[in-house]
Amino acid sequence: MDAASVRRVPEQRRRADALRNSDRIVRAAITALHESGTTVSLEEVARRAGVGIATVYRRFGDRDGVIRACFETYFAEEIEPVVQAARVAADPRQGLADALATTVGTLAGHRALLSAAKEAGAFTIGIAERFMGPLGDVLATARERGLVRDDLLVRDLAAIVVMALATTVHREADDDADRRRYLALLLDGTRPSDVPLPRPSSVSLFPPEATDRCPAKGATRHR
Repeated sequence: MDAASVRRVPEQRRRADALRNSDRIVRAAITALHESGTTVSLEEVARRAGVGIATVYRRFGDRDGVIRACFETYFAEEIEPVVQAARVAADPRQGLADALATTVGTLAGHRALLSAAKEAGAFTIGIAERFMGPLGDVLATARERGLVRDDLLVRDLAAIVVMALATTVHREADDDADRRRYLALLLDGTRPSDVPLPRPSSVSLFPPEATDRCPAKGATRHR
């Protein structure tokens, strides 16, 4: 082994250790938020992760950095696979319904993380694209097949998630009766109809770069 290779070995080990520490911190923070709410301290996160508080700051900069990393991990593992799976559903309308129901369910179980993520600015255009992009593709197929109303927009799907979550804000995590009822009611409104929907406002729940990917047939994009 030459000298350069010898030098690379400890450097690779340090990087591997740093990545393991980052992962432990993120997963400890997600669990702490779920169990203790948004007031959990970084000291508690460090204790759960088995690292010093200095390591937390060195890896993530500040509390917002930890929260953003938590939401990215949570989104990549719990939400993104669900919306990607909708693309291969035999019935695109059912694929949309399943993706929205699962998204609402998991978000309802991680309300503290969701609240902290909003405050930390974790809802970026990139995250919105990764959620709404796949659903926009499925929505386009569902519209082409006449399985949903012709004027349904991808931004409407985001609104369904938000409205369904609003029915469980003050509920226990295991009390999902209202959430399932009102989600079903909202999804029923996506069925084909000859009665047009009112024009949407120019204000969207997500950045327009994400939500305007899938406009209604014959409609112009609203920004």
